[in-house]
Amino acid sequence: MSFLAVALAIAIPAVGSAISQAIASRAAMENIGRQPEAAGDIRTTLILALAFMEALTLFSFVIAILLWVKM
Repeated sequence: MSFLAVALAIAIPAVGSAISQAIASRAAMENIGRQPEAAGDIRTTLILALAFMEALTLFSFVIAILLWVKM
């Protein structure tokens, strides 16, 4: 049962992060297409948002590792 907890602790945040990153990237590309002159600002904001999303996924990975070690 604890192996299932570890698997879910990493799988759910990873899937959520992938979906969130896809939605954010799609929105950024659409906005760059509409306003090419703002591409630099949009790109900077996108990269920052993607970094935060990925950091949350890495935190959940660390939690999964800690759960796995405690078994």
